[in-house]
Amino acid sequence: MSMTATTAEDLFPTRLAEPSDMIEREQPAVWGSPADGPFSADELGKHEERGFTILDDFISSDEIQLYSDELDRLAADESLKGDARLITERATGAVRSVFQVESLSAPIAALARNPKVLDRARQILGSEVYLHQTRVNYMPGFKGTGFYWHSDFETWHAEDGMPIPRAVSLSIALTDNYPYNGGLMVMPGSHKTFVPSVGETPDDNYKESLKAQEAGVPSQEAVTELARRYGIDQFTGAAGSALWFDSNIMHGSGSNITPYPRSNVFLVFNSVENTLREPYAAKSPRPTHIASRDFTPLG
Repeated sequence: MSMTATTAEDLFPTRLAEPSDMIEREQPAVWGSPADGPFSADELGKHEERGFTILDDFISSDEIQLYSDELDRLAADESLKGDARLITERATGAVRSVFQVESLSAPIAALARNPKVLDRARQILGSEVYLHQTRVNYMPGFKGTGFYWHSDFETWHAEDGMPIPRAVSLSIALTDNYPYNGGLMVMPGSHKTFVPSVGETPDDNYKESLKAQEAGVPSQEAVTELARRYGIDQFTGAAGSALWFDSNIMHGSGSNITPYPRSNVFLVFNSVENTLREPYAAKSPRPTHIASRDFTPLG
């Protein structure tokens, strides 16, 4: 295809001084073919159309226990207190996320290279891939806070220098996802539309955005228009289910005021043909534990 990341121009201007029209994306969500991996032609077609794919029973009960144990270990690891990779809730101080988790957990590092994961990432992106970002997320009962509507690619483009949305995220549920315990909401098809945001990127924005994103979020008018066009769906399902979703899909989550915790492993794969440059709308790149600049293909 001709739509590679070789162009130096900014195809997705954002963090603007004034509101701008939405940009209809020209790049596909699926770059590979049915012959390239485990997804069938029908599954790839639906992923291209909707921007996400849910796979039930993606990992076994033994794997759920293994990765859950890793989450518990990391949350209790005193050596991580004060470590930039550990993000806490703004209000309670409870662990919210641990980033660059593949460097802290051998089982999760192995998961990213498991053929059932890696082959699907390569197939969707149509190339070799590397890990742009990894983390484990905790949303405890009663006090887990959500994330406002946003497109990951908007941030990755503005603050990390990702040229085009040729990246895919994998979220693996380690707890049951109900409609009422802060499950991820997505707008099916919204990955086809890029929403520029208004306002400059604050210095060191990542320090607060990982707790509560404020810069780079769409306006209420934009969210309303996207919801009118595409509707809203939700990732629900038993522990062990997996959500593959496009980097530009509009998504968000509410807070969890139920007794039922929600946690997941989150892996972001980027094409080696879409490696990071200087940020398009920030003074300096985010730290490498949030946006890796090691573009070595996984294998």
